[in-house]
Amino acid sequence: MCRSVLWAVLLLVAPLGANASAPKAQACEDDASPALRGSQCASVDVPLRHADPSGEHISLFLRRIPASADHARRGEVWLLSGGPGESGASLYPLIQTYQRAFPGFDLVIPDHRGTGRSSRICPVQESPESPEGRGLAGTEWGPCIGSMYANLQRTSAFSITEAAQDLGILMSDGDRGGQVLLYGVSYGTQLALRALQVNELDVDGLILDGLVPPETTEKFDLSRRTALVDQVGRESMDEGSLVRYRTLLAAKDAAWQREVPGGDVRRFFAALLSFPALRDRIPKIVQDLSAGDARSLVATANDWNIALAQLGQGGNNQPALPLVMLIAASENNARPELSLATVDEEARHALFASPIPGLLVNGGVPRYPRDAWFGKSPRTLPRTLVMQGTLDPNTAYAGAVEHAATLAGSGPVTFHTVDRGAHLLALVAPRCFVAAVESFIEGAVVSERCAEPASG
Repeated sequence: MCRSVLWAVLLLVAPLGANASAPKAQACEDDASPALRGSQCASVDVPLRHADPSGEHISLFLRRIPASADHARRGEVWLLSGGPGESGASLYPLIQTYQRAFPGFDLVIPDHRGTGRSSRICPVQESPESPEGRGLAGTEWGPCIGSMYANLQRTSAFSITEAAQDLGILMSDGDRGGQVLLYGVSYGTQLALRALQVNELDVDGLILDGLVPPETTEKFDLSRRTALVDQVGRESMDEGSLVRYRTLLAAKDAAWQREVPGGDVRRFFAALLSFPALRDRIPKIVQDLSAGDARSLVATANDWNIALAQLGQGGNNQPALPLVMLIAASENNARPELSLATVDEEARHALFASPIPGLLVNGGVPRYPRDAWFGKSPRTLPRTLVMQGTLDPNTAYAGAVEHAATLAGSGPVTFHTVDRGAHLLALVAPRCFVAAVESFIEGAVVSERCAEPASG
């Protein structure tokens, strides 16, 4: 283990104050909210490139939320956020749900390299002191992209495999006095599986919430995201509503079109698919718009903005777009030759459309080569729970089924389906999520299916 990060391991395995010579975690400066109260924060030094520990180093941010005193301590669960550009803060609004699902477990939440308070790809433009803080102002994009090309050696170190090796260092330990669980959502599932490939992680259980498709997929990669959201959107509506919607899309210069966020109703409705309570309003919105009434559209747009603001991704916790673009282009796009003409043609008859395929065309960021770990599964898996919603617009249900079948060759895999569930089940289907995770932790039989109550 790298000696420069030994203090991080000591922090994780020893009670605070047990070793006066070991570096200590600090009380977090932002623990005023009830969910974060009492949490401990640390910055951990790791090599930029793990194959070169004597070279440049970067900093990783880590937060630990101790288990409630209401339960006997049982261990710890590492929570890996999605993205790839989302910081650990994207999971903070769900702390109470995770505490119900993992009673007696400390919650340990890292910021992946390139995100949150960890070192960034563009340290100048993504600094807290820059015009948009950790986000990028319009004038910062050019210098940021330029710096990515100017130092390709550094840029290419912000890969999934390097981030997986970070996790190996952070999770290294002797005896933590309890179980060690690993949870990932969306990109976090991809990172968790890569980490189990490249490290000897001593993990007692793995929970995958919104499992990404196999990395070698040519059906469910990011370049085909419009096909996925279109399928999910159609499945979420009855035939009568679809007929009205097609008629609505044929309208020209309708007054309601000015009320649509972004001006494209197909993209706006696709965005609503991630929030079941808002998704289920789409038929009523279509019915109202067909009658010239935009009030339900306006109200839903307002509620959508509120829902986005509650995801913990504002201020200095904004998604790290340079990292998103780098990893998407390098590892999650099966069609690097994709043209805008192809994107437009594939979206021509779609009722729901994603902006992601268009962003992959001439994205303007460098790509790093895929390494020997790409497309492979861990040699062995601990007990594993895969949780997937049938109406997930980000990680295809069929792709998760396919991937889970492959993973079953490496260890015991339980697949839990949430009917009409969307993405990030801890958020959109908390009752099903907590029940399935509790059963899994206890070693009980996890139900094959669950359904959250329909939204009003």
